[in-house]
Amino acid sequence: MHVKFCDRLWAAFIFFTRLPFWRLHQPPKEAYQTVVEHWSFTGWFTGGIMAATLFGACHVVPFPVAVIIAIVVRLFLTGALHEDGLADFFDGFGGGTDRERTLAIMKDSHIGTYGVIALIFYFLLLWGILSQLPPMTAVFAIFAADPLAKLFSSQIVNFMPYARREEEAKNKTVYRPISMGATISLALQGVLPSLPLILLTDTTWWLAVLAPILAVILLFVIIWRRLRGYTGDCCGAVCLLAELSFYLALLVLQ
Repeated sequence: MHVKFCDRLWAAFIFFTRLPFWRLHQPPKEAYQTVVEHWSFTGWFTGGIMAATLFGACHVVPFPVAVIIAIVVRLFLTGALHEDGLADFFDGFGGGTDRERTLAIMKDSHIGTYGVIALIFYFLLLWGILSQLPPMTAVFAIFAADPLAKLFSSQIVNFMPYARREEEAKNKTVYRPISMGATISLALQGVLPSLPLILLTDTTWWLAVLAPILAVILLFVIIWRRLRGYTGDCCGAVCLLAELSFYLALLVLQ
């Protein structure tokens, strides 16, 4: 079944945010199989609003407080979708000893010790790193990092099969492999928001990009060795950890 581009794009915004886009239009089910191809573009929206919030809030409250407000705003936009994946990922890989047990733990809706610890350290690092960056660098970095991390993370659907059967998926959808044309589109979606940061930081950005690339490769290897495939939780965890590694690299290179 051929799915219109507007339906595929609309499905991505419904899937990756918690705003009621579905009230305006509900795309066909097949459109949700392509949402990863537009994942980075949704990052323009979530990253852009988070960056704009930080820019506005830092003129009203101290910068560390503005960072917290910006993080909370993105959590409301996404419904903590990726953070939920991060917690499940650490619960599964921390508590599981084999493929079946890891998948079972990740599917459990209850959060465990590993997931709680992972979220605590993730938010502490995210807040601490962004708070230490120059304010305008942090604003541009957020707008750049959100789509960029989603670009790198999305490649997991090309390198691995889905680890479960489609009917076992939490969202009842398995993403289709990304075609060459969609890969080019996704690359543009992921890289274009970084252009202001390139102009602001010169060569720093190019070096900082190496961090999420290396982080993604390492995580792909870990996921493959344990699961021989990916899950939605893996996608969310890889995305957030890739984004965090980018911020950390920027801070180190300042």
